[in-house]
Amino acid sequence: MSELPPLAAKLAAARGWDHLVRQLMLAGRELDTLAPEQRTNETEVSGCQSRVWLHLSASPSGALVMPAWSDSKIIRGVLALIQERVSQMTPAELAMFNFSDYFARIQLDRYLSQSRANGINEVVKRLQR
Repeated sequence: MSELPPLAAKLAAARGWDHLVRQLMLAGRELDTLAPEQRTNETEVSGCQSRVWLHLSASPSGALVMPAWSDSKIIRGVLALIQERVSQMTPAELAMFNFSDYFARIQLDRYLSQSRANGINEVVKRLQR
């Protein structure tokens, strides 16, 4: 996919940490949230600095659906970016997708702290299982 989806394109155009964080927080408002009653031990992603829950399933049409939630506004934005991309993939595409390259393309990798990056890597591992 050469063209970036809308949230990712806004992040890629961000200049500097302040603008990037603002775009992440705005992106978090677009997150398809996981209902509170679905935030269980089974849906929680371990290894994240912030608490993160997600559930991956396929809709009747075959599109991937990934409702998620985090107690961190920044991580909610990152989850919204991941969700936006995942919703455009088949399960086979998701299993093979290089999120590291994608995050570099939208410059997210330059601005995430090591602990946040480690947590996002755990999210990606969960999705690609």
